[in-house]
Amino acid sequence: MSEIDPEALQRMMMAQGGAPFFQAVGGQIVESEPGRSLMRLPYSPFIVGNPDTGVVHGGVITGMLDHACGMAVGSQLGALSATPGAMRSIATLDLRIDYMKAAKPDADIFIVGECVKVTRQIVFARGRAYQDEDDTVATATAAFIITDMKS
Repeated sequence: MSEIDPEALQRMMMAQGGAPFFQAVGGQIVESEPGRSLMRLPYSPFIVGNPDTGVVHGGVITGMLDHACGMAVGSQLGALSATPGAMRSIATLDLRIDYMKAAKPDADIFIVGECVKVTRQIVFARGRAYQDEDDTVATATAAFIITDMKS
């Protein structure tokens, strides 16, 4: 896999970490490399969907899976860019979430995103939300469209 410029990766991590949704739910970037991201969603009463059970709202998990997949795609495109600093925009074209079980209350959720395939205009990714390595909460498959931005 190609290496991404460390400064470009740092800029991308700052931009992704500064996204309003990500900030609002308290998301944290644990690590990122070309084509892969790992995020942490600390448990908080603010993100609970059902106050009686304390279970995290499914929409928050969906948003985090989309975010992690998008960051994985962005980092892969940066690594593959023939022109350093070329501006490319991505947008979620399709996102499918399969919930396996409710997340356990009072426990952090980890979200991993991986870039699977890059074509000329579409990029495919997958993601997984889990609390324990072998205990998947939800999985995602996603497609993103690439747009070259004019300078």
